[in-house]
Amino acid sequence: MTAPPLPRDKFPATDRWVYLNHAGMGPIPSPAVEAMSQRAMEIARSGELAWPDHKAHVEEVRDRGARLMGAPSEDVAFIRNTTAGLGLVASGLDLGPGDRVVVCDLDFPSSLYPWLALRERGVRVDLVGPVGTAETLPTQVFADAIAAGPPPAVVSTSWVQFRRGWRVDVPALARVAHDAGALLCADVIQGLGVIPAHLDAWGVDFAMADGHKWLLGPPGTGLLYVRGKHRDRLRPLEPGWNSMTHREQWDELAFAYDRSARRYEGGMPNISGVAALGASLELLLDADVTTIWAHVDALCEHLCDGLARLGATVITQRSPGHGSGIVSVTFPGHDAVTLGDRLRARGFVVGARSGALRFSPHGYNTVEELDRLLDALEPLLPAAAEVSR
Repeated sequence: MTAPPLPRDKFPATDRWVYLNHAGMGPIPSPAVEAMSQRAMEIARSGELAWPDHKAHVEEVRDRGARLMGAPSEDVAFIRNTTAGLGLVASGLDLGPGDRVVVCDLDFPSSLYPWLALRERGVRVDLVGPVGTAETLPTQVFADAIAAGPPPAVVSTSWVQFRRGWRVDVPALARVAHDAGALLCADVIQGLGVIPAHLDAWGVDFAMADGHKWLLGPPGTGLLYVRGKHRDRLRPLEPGWNSMTHREQWDELAFAYDRSARRYEGGMPNISGVAALGASLELLLDADVTTIWAHVDALCEHLCDGLARLGATVITQRSPGHGSGIVSVTFPGHDAVTLGDRLRARGFVVGARSGALRFSPHGYNTVEELDRLLDALEPLLPAAAEVSR
């Protein structure tokens, strides 16, 4: 395999770890740390005088985020995290008694709770159950759930399922949802930054992602996509000076939302956090996400083969178009958490979710690292078996 598309020397985590847990939290690359520090120091030295440069840089980062999402820049806003974005969509739409929402079950809690909370308003929330141990979500499963009740107002799903790594066919689901008269909301946190995204072309209506996983940014930063034609339909929940067309005309009290997705940002942006996210987005764009995905996809195939040789049951379904950067496996008779702890003690960072070991490499990881992982894992299996008894 060729050299990794993301420069390893920009990732301090590689000095200590073989880091394979980007589905949990990605390590921040050094340019992001430097950008964060630089902005903080500029504020320390100059206070408000730094704002004009910082404001311009926020728009540069917005453009980078839009390119990565495959969306117009005016349709992208900064958010604190995926939960905030989902909450904005769920609560910002005018949903009430008589409305129905179809949501993926067994999804990450933050992908469910904003919708489940709507039951208090009289909204009918129906859950779509994943299929089998691989927790696959074929488009037909959604189509059947949509057809089983009155036409829904919204269909909501994760692009990539966090437990087992199934990737939903978002363009196909968008067509099914729209044919039923529904809007499509996609939590894209487990795919954005590692798999090419074309949200606008796919027909997605709303999407959101934290910066702290595959985007390699700091916690507390994220991106929200709102298709332009829905802006007047989606009510801002926290309107503020930065939401308005006249956002720097301090004496103007007219209430007029900005014509772009900036209307959802409310107040002062997280200057240092956005700068750090921007540096990470620049790394991803320079490497090209298509190239990153080809590399990560090959790493995951290599990992699946090696783990199967060690006796693992590979749960993740990696059929064409549905694979992701996540590989989940079980070793019959062995405890996943124990195995993960023992690997960490040897310098390997992996995840454990719902009884399975979860591996999630990124664009700077290498085949050599995976082979070292497999070599370290093999002698641990008998010891882990003893602990799990």
